[in-house]
Amino acid sequence: MRRKEGEVLKRLMLQATKEGHRLFRNNCGAFQDKRGHWIRYGVVNPGGSDLIGWTSTEITSDMVGKKVAVFTAVEVKSKGLHLTIEQERFLAVVRDAGGIARLETEGDDARGETDSGSGTASPN
Repeated sequence: MRRKEGEVLKRLMLQATKEGHRLFRNNCGAFQDKRGHWIRYGVVNPGGSDLIGWTSTEITSDMVGKKVAVFTAVEVKSKGLHLTIEQERFLAVVRDAGGIARLETEGDDARGETDSGSGTASPN
């Protein structure tokens, strides 16, 4: 049975929180205002991931045990659906910049398909 996207996102957000990540729903889209102008919304539209936030990571002793927030992006797809070119690019940019970027497929018992770009813990 196929779950609704909202249910999948809630489950992933709860699991990520238990594992020390902080993710927020990033709704991307567009609407037409009263004057007929199209207005896009969402972080990085088009292409922004469904869930964005940070992973708190303790860094090495040369930084005196401070923590940093590593940008984290999770794209969620139903089985059989694929990333758009813009979504692939967004995940690649996050990964290349040292952030955590992953694809989570609905129904996966695994911990996602795309590993983190920085070698740090990933939101699973």
